[in-house]
Amino acid sequence: MMELPMMMLMALVILTLGSVFSFKYRELGFYGAVVAIIIAFSAVSLSAPQLIYYSAFIFAIGIINLVSLKAIKSVIQGIDYGLVGMMALATLYIFTTQDLAMILAAFVLVSVPTYILVMVREGGANVEVGIKYITFMVLATVLFLIGAIILAYTKNAFDGVLLWEDQPLLRFYYILGYVMLVLGLSIEVGVAPLHEWVPDVFTSADPIPMSIIASLAKIVPFIVALRILISTSNSLTVSITLFTAVLATVSMFTGNIGALTSKEHARVLAYSTVANMGYVLACVVVIIKPEFFFFALTGALLMLFANAAGKIGFFTAIKSEGAFSPMMYMLAFSFIGLPPLMGFWGKLFILFSLVKAEYIWLVALMVINSAISIPYYLRLARELGVGWKTNLTNFICIAVVIITLITFLPDWFFKGMEVIAQTIGIAI
Repeated sequence: MMELPMMMLMALVILTLGSVFSFKYRELGFYGAVVAIIIAFSAVSLSAPQLIYYSAFIFAIGIINLVSLKAIKSVIQGIDYGLVGMMALATLYIFTTQDLAMILAAFVLVSVPTYILVMVREGGANVEVGIKYITFMVLATVLFLIGAIILAYTKNAFDGVLLWEDQPLLRFYYILGYVMLVLGLSIEVGVAPLHEWVPDVFTSADPIPMSIIASLAKIVPFIVALRILISTSNSLTVSITLFTAVLATVSMFTGNIGALTSKEHARVLAYSTVANMGYVLACVVVIIKPEFFFFALTGALLMLFANAAGKIGFFTAIKSEGAFSPMMYMLAFSFIGLPPLMGFWGKLFILFSLVKAEYIWLVALMVINSAISIPYYLRLARELGVGWKTNLTNFICIAVVIITLITFLPDWFFKGMEVIAQTIGIAI
């Protein structure tokens, strides 16, 4: 049986060839990306069976993102498929390596394609929104990478030190690295108060590329951050996680209140993303209780998958000026956290992990914010809901609604996350 690195390399070669030849035959870019994702999914599933459920969700989200690009006539004919395929390959690969360089490379491979995708629109490139987005993303990447390297350095240089309190330089480096990594992550995914780019970019960019940036691009940054932070945690982590909890709280309230007071559909979804990223960021505090970390990991991934499905559905509906009303309400109910939809299970596991981490006040604030979100999600579903039409938009919405329903009984997914969590604690 072919080894994982060889199969991933094969997928990358096919993806590259498809993108090259798509200049003449656009559909080759699409088929090349699909084949590459299938090969990568097969490689990861065979080499790491415990990743099968995670890989299946990423496979589905990646394919739906590719299909959604057919709703727009891109100025980078065919290359857009290759960029999305690259992001999907990196997201599939992220759990299969313990090497810090490869983990950070996956982070970059997911982030950089969005620099181009954000400018894609029919009739030309949206340069203005691209400049604003790229400026923030470059800053985010620099902060994230420097923070990760500092944390890795402190872990390796001072490994075996029993009393961190006696090492002032070590304490300074760790706190600096932690803060830089979390700030970089916050800018990257749009956590308030570092979300300044989110409302303007979400509103100005084309809805289809924005659906990709708001879905597939959000997963790897959190996974990388969680892996690095859990592997470098120490006695100082208990106190520094309060910084993360405050950021998560600010993001929840900023996002939900901003969405509640916004009128434009894309701006509502922008602030919705700010709130959702706050929910996921709250999972970081659970690294102080490693024995319960797999609960937080399960909740974070389910929330990210629910966010991806909902953003794809709603942004595609915005592009087509509406989608089938019942599906819009199903996606809204998932965002709200209505059982048994995926959004409910994501929030439930996050809340449970926060209770175990003894952040009860954060649990209460998260519940309050979920209640605040109800009116604007229902308004979004009502305004974007239309009668049935046989078109690409409604088929995409059917697919993402199925994703939100597939975790009706999430025990199988939870057990898989428990196995994965055991590998995350290994030193990077």
